[in-house]
Amino acid sequence: MLTTYRRILAVPGALLFSATGLVGRLPISMQGLGIVLLVVNVTGSYAYAGAVAGATTVANAAATIFQGRALDRLGQFRVLPALILTWGAALALLIAAVHGEWPRWSVFALAIVAGLMLPPVGTCVRARWSYVLDEPREVQTAYALESVVDEAVFITGPILVTALATAWDPVAGLAAAILAGVSGTLFLASQRATEPPGHPRVSTADGKTAGPRMPWRTVAPLAVVALALGSLFGSAEVTTVAFAEEHGVPGVTGVLLAFWALGSLLAGVITGAIHWTKGPSTRLKVGTIALTLGMAPLGFIDTVWVMAAALFLAGFAIAPSLIATLSLVEQRVPAARLTEGMAFIHTGLAAGLAPGAAISGLVVDAAGASPAYLVSVGAGLVAVVAAQTLPRVHPSVS
Repeated sequence: MLTTYRRILAVPGALLFSATGLVGRLPISMQGLGIVLLVVNVTGSYAYAGAVAGATTVANAAATIFQGRALDRLGQFRVLPALILTWGAALALLIAAVHGEWPRWSVFALAIVAGLMLPPVGTCVRARWSYVLDEPREVQTAYALESVVDEAVFITGPILVTALATAWDPVAGLAAAILAGVSGTLFLASQRATEPPGHPRVSTADGKTAGPRMPWRTVAPLAVVALALGSLFGSAEVTTVAFAEEHGVPGVTGVLLAFWALGSLLAGVITGAIHWTKGPSTRLKVGTIALTLGMAPLGFIDTVWVMAAALFLAGFAIAPSLIATLSLVEQRVPAARLTEGMAFIHTGLAAGLAPGAAISGLVVDAAGASPAYLVSVGAGLVAVVAAQTLPRVHPSVS
């Protein structure tokens, strides 16, 4: 298994940009929680804290597609430094605004700027893999590796920011996020040898800009799949919190979600090591079905450790589905718009989190945790239907 990963990491510059990307994308998992911890510490208001963090998340989801378009046209070296330095400054000012009790509109304004400017480092790393590798099988292995990195980021980031906030000061958690984001992203941008070239649009005689078309027939269903999966993730997290509280062990919530993430992480490692005879389209269709079926029994479980085992098993369908989704984008979107194409997937995932969490919260309040897991099942069914609408292509890439 390790031989497969060793082969792609032996490509000149690959290990460096992948490792740098890990550091650069840590803020994705640290920023929201860090803002909540800071605002609650200063003001004592969870509602205010959640609203500020939510503003950052929504702004980032809205900006990702436009960031991707700029990265495709101008290149990472020209775009990433401007984004990350503005983000770092905005987040630093946000910290000052909260501590200085500035008007709330200014705090929200800075939160929105921070969200708009946080760059899609993970997408940039995947674009580099697509540029330096020629074989589709190797690209899939690379995407599997980055899926594992994503899981590692979302496991370690919250632990790091919480530890710094509780053992030292909430400012320390966000300061660590700024340090990791700025240093990692600037270092990534400086690696010119593995940077995909920019593809500026060309003006035609009639004043219009010419460039490759986005394959919307593929990208649109994939964006819906991503939106549904984001809703599934958001709803499952909220419902699992409620499940643990109903059983009198709220402190076990992190353990339950860690089992879910661990299942996904292990599946991601295995996915990258296997030579699949079926293409990503087929694997996505199967993966969304498997994930939906994996979530279905959760509403009938009444024991904490049985729930941990069930979440672990359900997690095995997450990474393969996401890897297949991004592999489809890599295969079918022109290289000149690849970062933008991937941005639609990440925007869909981010945009789905809030409604999934909100709907589950309503169900929990009305009927308890167990029925709320049906929200995740419903989101999974939407993903299944959207995956089935993907256009048929030659069997070798289906």
